[in-house]
Amino acid sequence: MNAGARKQSAAAPVTREADVVAAAPKAEQADFQPLYAQVKTLLLKRIASGAWKPGEVLPSEFELASSYKVSQGTVRKALMALEADRLIVRRQGRGTFVARHTSQETLFHFFRMVGADGTRLEPSSVVLSQRTVSAKAEQASIFSVEAGAALHAIVRVRQFGGIPAIFERVFVLAASMPGLSLKLGSVMTEELYVIYEETFGISVARASERLTAVAATAEEARHLHLPPGTPMLQVRRLAHDVGGACVELRISRCNTQLGQYAAEVY
Repeated sequence: MNAGARKQSAAAPVTREADVVAAAPKAEQADFQPLYAQVKTLLLKRIASGAWKPGEVLPSEFELASSYKVSQGTVRKALMALEADRLIVRRQGRGTFVARHTSQETLFHFFRMVGADGTRLEPSSVVLSQRTVSAKAEQASIFSVEAGAALHAIVRVRQFGGIPAIFERVFVLAASMPGLSLKLGSVMTEELYVIYEETFGISVARASERLTAVAATAEEARHLHLPPGTPMLQVRRLAHDVGGACVELRISRCNTQLGQYAAEVY
């Protein structure tokens, strides 16, 4: 950081990056970054650690500025960056809150299937099975655990208007979500990400997806009422929590006659 960048007014001195790091506990210290980005990183670590839980109000800008020994403008810029990442919600006159998943919000941000006319589809789900399996080598690498670690393996069908449209396999670490138990056979309207957050305090912050053309297996065809070998779209998703750890592997096989994958590119 050059000397000009460190210039300050007498009323509100701007603190050096090194001072921000020194002001935080060692476990929270960030690598060298622009000043507001360091503050953002430190706030993010507080959220990821569970110190501030989903729906909880954050300290005021003044309190955060005092805590990290920076200007309120620097804190405001850090909060704006967190808001752009949808990790916090700022409510006029009420304060700043850690973002909380709702089923509608989760669908809007993470579910990309639309109808032929472009309207968003709202699925329901029927859980076919849930069991504990041992992580294979690839799965262990994804979750950064040893091969053989216990995973919850969930198989479900997602429906559009009661019509089966997506055959889905979901894997999550059993150690991260002990006691996870989904009711088999009944229609499930609650999103899994809401369950992860409300039951286990795990908030999904982002997801990466890869698309592949596949053919329906006999099992998939049976549950989706299709001939075996029907062309389908596979969506392989890795969902990551606020701290960046992968918390879910999801493989969705979609009947594109009932829904199309849509993504907006900016």
